[in-house]
Amino acid sequence: MILASPPTRTDTPAWLQAVSPRARLLAVLAFAIVVVATPREWLGMFAVYGAAVITLLIVARVPARTVAGRLVIEVPFVVFAALMPLIATGPRIEVWGLSLSVEGLWGAWGLLVKATLALLASIVLVSITEPRAIILALEQLRLPRQLTMIGGFMLRYLDVIVEEWQRMRVARASRGFVARGRRSWRVLASGIGVLFVRSHGRGERIHLAMLARGYHEAGRA
Repeated sequence: MILASPPTRTDTPAWLQAVSPRARLLAVLAFAIVVVATPREWLGMFAVYGAAVITLLIVARVPARTVAGRLVIEVPFVVFAALMPLIATGPRIEVWGLSLSVEGLWGAWGLLVKATLALLASIVLVSITEPRAIILALEQLRLPRQLTMIGGFMLRYLDVIVEEWQRMRVARASRGFVARGRRSWRVLASGIGVLFVRSHGRGERIHLAMLARGYHEAGRA
């Protein structure tokens, strides 16, 4: 799979631009491994990791709103961590009238701090590196070809879906539609359904075009 070399963000510091996408990807992977391997009781080390990641976010000029929006993916981990002190066994302590497990508190802390640090490092990577450059880096690291092809197709098709949604949004706006209150939910839900149908149909056409050009799925002749 050949992908064009993507443009570099102009607001990224020069020394970060000089680092290859492959090196960035390896650095984030190594950082995540080190963070996960660090014992949860080493609070000072986690403070150092956090300071390093926050410094990179500031240097890379990643907006706080972008960071907050991408941290939403961590919500399931937060919910699970909040339940751990309540359901874990072992010695317990009273906190605000609740009986909490000491082991559960340590487990919740370890889960949250490690997941958050790894996610913040990933945010730095995707904020300073174009998605197609990440796919190229994965290819250079000899990841299975099928995985990199799927990633490349996802990126290309995501652009198509976004463009289709933008056209639908412009069409609704030209007809005077404004999303206000519950009455707009039906229109938006209908639009999402139409988008799904159009996306599926376009995907079928793309797949047939690929087969016509000699593409063969894995496991087939």
